[in-house]
This record gives sequence, C-alpha cells and structure tokens, in this order.
Amino acid sequence: MPKVSVIIPNYNHARFLEQRIQSILNQTYQDFEIIYLDDASTDNSNEVFAQFSNDRRIRSILNQTNSGSPFKQWNKGIKAATGEYIWIAESDDYAAPNLLETLVPLLDEHPQVGIAYGQSQLVDEAGNLDKTMHCWTDDLDDRRWRNNFINRGIEECKTYLALKNTIPNASAVLIRRQSLEMIDYAEESLFLCGDWMTWIKILLQADLAFSSKILNYYRYSSASVRSKSRSDALDLYERMQTFAFLQRNLHLSREIEKKIKGQFVYSWASLILEQQTISLKRNIELYKTSKQFDLWVELRLLKQFYWQISRKKRLAVE
Repeated sequence: MPKVSVIIPNYNHARFLEQRIQSILNQTYQDFEIIYLDDASTDNSNEVFAQFSNDRRIRSILNQTNSGSPFKQWNKGIKAATGEYIWIAESDDYAAPNLLETLVPLLDEHPQVGIAYGQSQLVDEAGNLDKTMHCWTDDLDDRRWRNNFINRGIEECKTYLALKNTIPNASAVLIRRQSLEMIDYAEESLFLCGDWMTWIKILLQADLAFSSKILNYYRYSSASVRSKSRSDALDLYERMQTFAFLQRNLHLSREIEKKIKGQFVYSWASLILEQQTISLKRNIELYKTSKQFDLWVELRLLKQFYWQISRKKRLAVE
C-alpha cells in the first residue's frame, strides 16, 4: 500500500489540471497513489486527464451528475484511499516538488500530530505569483508563521482557529487518515467552511505541525465562490455555525469571545446597510445561530447599526 493517497477533486479546472497532476508526479517523495475525482465537469477536464490515465499510480472516479459539494467529493476520495496519509490536492492549485518530502516526516516522527501543513503562496489565474499567505495570518501574529512549529490541537483551536481559518488551503495539508476516520470524515453540512470545521474536529483530538517552507501555490480568482456567497450571507452564516460548534466544545477566553461576537455583528450590520440582498430566511438563520453563543446579540446589533450610520454621516459632512 502507498504511504500517501493524493485526492484530486476537480470541477471545470481543465486549464489548470495538467500542472496540478504534474506537480504531484514530480514530487521528490514518490510513495503515493493518486485518486482523480471529476464532479461532472462541463469543460474538457477528462480529456486533459486522459493523458495520465495509463499511469498505474492513478485511478479515477467520474461522477455522472454533480454532487453539489466539494466535501462530498473529499469523502468519496478518502473512502477509496488506501494510504496512511491523505493529501487533498485541489485541482486548480499546484505543489512545490518537496511538499511530501517535507510533510510526511512530520507525521511519521510525531504520532500525536493529525495535521501537517506548509506555507502557501498565492497565484492568479494567469499563473503570476503573488504574496504569501502571511497576508492572512499576520493580523494574528506577524512572526509565528515564519517559523516551524508543533502545537497542541486544542491550544491551536482556542488561540487561532477560533478567530479565523488559519489553514486556508487544503492543498497545503497532509492529514493522518486515522484522524479523519475518528471524526467520521470531512464535514459535509457546510459548503464554504467544511474545511475549517474539519480541521477543528481533528485538532480537538490531535496536534498540529507547520512548516514555514512555501510548499503550495494557492490559486485565487476574483470571481470566487466565497466572494459570490457574501451577497446572501452564506459565508457569515457558516462562520457563525463553526464558532457555535467550537464554543460548545471548548472553553474560550472572554477576550476571544468578545472579539468574535463583535466581528459577527459588524459583518451582519454591514451587509444589511450595504443593501445586500439577504433573505428573511437567512436573517432568521443568522439570528438563531448567533443566539447559541451570544445572548445579547440584539443589543450589539443595534449599537453596530448606530455606530456605522453615525460614521457614514460624519464622513459625508467631512
């Protein structure tokens, strides 16, 4: 059996697929299998994949109808995998040649570690390299992610993952398969935050290792699913659900709780005042979820409306 099962979930990423697969085949660590999952792509993804189909390390699972969820595809691949470790290699990203060489020993040498991941660098649709993902974590700590570290999973959740998803791209992550099995696989109930919830569930039972080497190239697009979801507040709703789960399972500091509650009401009020189209149903979902962890959400929301409206009036006068 291979040490690593590399799962490539793909939907309409034909233009990036060859680079994605080639970056896996060119790894300096070669003990792996590849499972390619196509979620009923409407482009020529399967034609691009066909050039690799004769490689004995690669097998494919092709959906006839779209699953509607990236995390359902994750789980389909995980359940078909035979390796001890799982690498979810998203089809529009690509890897540095030493990703597996760097991350496999972190899991081999530290049995308590369930997730090992490396630093990512952003790359646009044209292939131009941009900033590293320090831009995402520097507001929490501008030095921490510039060094290697191993941390207790519970502490990582309390201090960092409660505030934001500090493991922002699955393509940079190597997961112990046993850790996924213990939490009954990846979270399928969330469309945008399923990865974040999955990391939290694993780290409530296992530890985390990080390599500061740039191991992953994370493709971004101005027309991303997440940016489109902002208009109906799906992103905010799922972030609230994630925090509600975390609060039920961990004792968080009063400072962290206050900060997160403030972020949620600020985002919610901003969306409404920007005249975004948030349905009544979504607003009710936001309210019910927020009440699970914030008994004073109505008051916070009213104060936030007052503050934002007053600020806009001051700026208009100036």
